[in-house]
Amino acid sequence: MAAASVPVGGSAQVKDPATGDAVYIVQPKAGQYCGLSAVCTHSGCAVDAPKNGQLYCPCHGSRFDAATGAVVNGPATKPLPRYGVTKDGDKLNLGPLQS
Repeated sequence: MAAASVPVGGSAQVKDPATGDAVYIVQPKAGQYCGLSAVCTHSGCAVDAPKNGQLYCPCHGSRFDAATGAVVNGPATKPLPRYGVTKDGDKLNLGPLQS
């Protein structure tokens, strides 16, 4: 994916090649990229794209920090799974799921 498609404070959606699950690549600060699972850790619903620095789950209202995946508001208690993202020239590559 082109790095230019992920604006600072924004995101772009890709798929985890291993599972097919949706992943948001975010750039919370210039030059910092991270991948966050789009699957809510509470009951597996799809979270909305990051907005105002948070990802919101429409099923039960959980909110997550769009820079780190940390829980901002329950009922979820676990952060969103994170993926490494590497930049190669003007391209971004989704890395493996981090533990």
